[in-house]
Amino acid sequence: MSQNQFVHLHLHSDYSLLDGACDVEKLVDRVHELGMPAVAMTDHGNIFGAVHFVNAAHKVGVKPIVGCELYICKKDDHVITRTPRMKKATGIW
Repeated sequence: MSQNQFVHLHLHSDYSLLDGACDVEKLVDRVHELGMPAVAMTDHGNIFGAVHFVNAAHKVGVKPIVGCELYICKKDDHVITRTPRMKKATGIW
C-alpha cells in the first residue's frame, strides 16, 4: 500500500484530555506533507476540537473525519448507592 492511500482512523489530539498531545495544525500539515487524502480525529469522550480540526484540514486540502471514542456502560453502573460508602450513609444495603 502506498503512503498516500493510508488514512489514520484512530487518532487523539490535544483536545483528548489526559491522553493526546497531537496539535491539530501540526497534524493536518504533516498529513498533507505525506500526501494522505484524509485523517480522522477520534478524541476521548468529546468533540471540542471538531471545528478547529475541520477548518485546519480544509485549509490544507485534507478530508477531515470527525469521530469520538466513547465508553458505554449499563445504567446500573451509575447508581451511586452501589458504593460501600453510599450504602452505609443511606442505609440501603
